[in-house]
Amino acid sequence: MLDTLSWPLLSVFVPTFFLTSVSPGLCMTLALSLGMSLGVRGSLWMMAGELLGVALVSVSAVLGVAAIMLTWPGLFTAFKLAGGCYLIWLGWRSWRAPPQLELTAAGGLPRTRGGLAAQGFITAAANPKGWAFCIALLPPFIDPARALWPQLTVLVGLILLIELVCLLLYARGGSALRGWLTRSGHLRMLNRVTGALLLAVGVWLALA
Repeated sequence: MLDTLSWPLLSVFVPTFFLTSVSPGLCMTLALSLGMSLGVRGSLWMMAGELLGVALVSVSAVLGVAAIMLTWPGLFTAFKLAGGCYLIWLGWRSWRAPPQLELTAAGGLPRTRGGLAAQGFITAAANPKGWAFCIALLPPFIDPARALWPQLTVLVGLILLIELVCLLLYARGGSALRGWLTRSGHLRMLNRVTGALLLAVGVWLALA
C-alpha cells in the first residue's frame, strides 16, 4: 500500500514526523514521567489513548485543510512554506531551550487502564502542538491528483507507528535513564541536537 505515495515523498515525510514526534512536548513528557513512575508496561494504556487522540487530530486536520486545498491547489505551496518555517522556529526554540525538563505531568494521574487511556487521549487531542503540526505539515504530503483516503490511511498509519516508537523511547528513557536525562549538561546536548535536526528538515521542506 506504500505505493500510494512516492518514495521521495516518504523519504521526507518519515524523518520529518519522527523529528516532530521525538521533540519534547506534552505527550512525550507524559510518557517520560509515566516511565519513571509506572515503567514502560504501566505506560502502555496511556500510549493507546494517546495514539487514538493523534489519529483523530490527524484525520480531522487533513480533512478540513484538504477540503480547502482541493479547491485552491496553490495553497499547497503556502502550507509547505508554513510547515518549513514552523519547523525552523521550533528548531531554534529547541536549540535555545534551557537545560531543564518538567517532569510533573504524572502528578495526580489515574492508575486504572481506562483512566490512563483517557489521560493519553485528552493530552493528545488537546495538544496545540499536535494540531499545528498536522495542519501545517500533513497537507503538503498529499497529492491532489490521487485518491485522498488511501494516502491519508498510509500517512496516519506511519504517524501512529512513529509516535508509538517515540513514546516507547521516552518511557524507556524514564524507566532506565532517569539520572542521565535529568543532568543539565546532557539535556542541553539533547536540546541542541534536536534543534539542529529540526532546523535542517525545516529548511529542506521549505525549499523542496
